[in-house]
Amino acid sequence: AQEFLSDYAMSVIVGRALPDVRDGLKPVHRRVLFAMNELGNDWNKPYKKSARVVGDVIGKYHPHGDSAVYDTIVRMAQDFSMRYMLVDGQGNFGSVDGDSAAAMRYTEVRMARISHELLADLDKETVDWVPNYDGTEMIPAVMPTKVPNLLVNGSSGIAVGMATNIPPHNLTEIVNG
Repeated sequence: AQEFLSDYAMSVIVGRALPDVRDGLKPVHRRVLFAMNELGNDWNKPYKKSARVVGDVIGKYHPHGDSAVYDTIVRMAQDFSMRYMLVDGQGNFGSVDGDSAAAMRYTEVRMARISHELLADLDKETVDWVPNYDGTEMIPAVMPTKVPNLLVNGSSGIAVGMATNIPPHNLTEIVNG
């Protein structure tokens, strides 16, 4: 039982709850940005329905509930949740007062400009690729980011026997030292 719990704890830590220090992203964030990139949903292109992005993410990369994926997209589009938003949202994405976002069929998204830098050089074999959950597609194990995302956006997460709470920092101050 002890070994099973230990294996489960490591699975949660590595697979869901805590970000990878190399790109500052949890797996669901990475999968959302990768799906948006594959859709050509870049910062300088038209918005796409959030439901389209959610469908691609759960269908190809993240076989969990659609609400978990949409909640991730919403958080990445909220200026009060992230210092540097990774998703550019159009529509009602909630408020700091606790108002929830509109349903995914009413909102539209595209990658924020800074997200383009998180995925830069993805096509140049700069990172390792791993199979998706059913082995039909390859996905990046980590993003080849040019941005110190973990430092500028921070992160919080609770895993089995472990937690993190990293505050966000100003990008200019980080770059200038």
